[in-house]
Amino acid sequence: MTAHHPGEQLLRQYVRGDDVPADQLWAVEAHLESCAPCRGRLAPDPIAEQVWADLAPVLDRTPQMPPARSWLRHVSHWVSPVAGPWLAMILLVTAVAVALDQAGSVARGQISLVLLVAPVLPVLGVAASWGRAMDPAHELTAATPRAGLPLVFRRTVAVLAVVVPGLLVASQLTGASLTQWMLPCLAFTTCTLALGGLIGITRAAITLIAGWAAGIVLPTIALSRTSVALDVAATPVWAAVLAAGLIVIAVRFRTQSRSS
Repeated sequence: MTAHHPGEQLLRQYVRGDDVPADQLWAVEAHLESCAPCRGRLAPDPIAEQVWADLAPVLDRTPQMPPARSWLRHVSHWVSPVAGPWLAMILLVTAVAVALDQAGSVARGQISLVLLVAPVLPVLGVAASWGRAMDPAHELTAATPRAGLPLVFRRTVAVLAVVVPGLLVASQLTGASLTQWMLPCLAFTTCTLALGGLIGITRAAITLIAGWAAGIVLPTIALSRTSVALDVAATPVWAAVLAAGLIVIAVRFRTQSRSS
């Protein structure tokens, strides 16, 4: 690297993605941000042509994946690569809850297992759809222009589009009222997204699920009586929680849009 501009060899290594010492890499990137002529050297000039000439033999020997179908590419914009097994697991849990309710082994009196698990089931899919530990392509996805809240919203909608219809069928089979679980379900999902901005989506999901299990599920089973939180009278409270979560998400989205 010269006193003012990167040398040809260093720029070639930078474009090709070779191992470059960290200090030189940072210096090149900082220089390119403020130097239009050097950025122009990377585009149609001999450096880029030489890089492609070096890469061409390697690309010719690299097995090419068959082109993905258009509908698969469209689905990939909405669903995480690991979402399939998680969504299948959530639907399986719903089916098991229906079977237990119908058998009467868990549902006694007014207690319904479907009613107990329905509010938090979508949260499992949301956590799986956006998490560093669960998504092997998380770093690549997080670096895309559509990462952040827009992608989280897309994946959340995809999760709800699969889970909510399954829960609707389960509620019809078991007699669980739609009013008792739909608003808590949406409220938990929005609160996961809102709280995820502070502690991460996965941690937010785990925190809310643990709170639901300790505060609602365990007391309901222990007392053999449906919690007040799942009563129809609690509908205004859940509506308020849902509205608060949406407001937090909207404010956060506006703040990020302005900062970007």
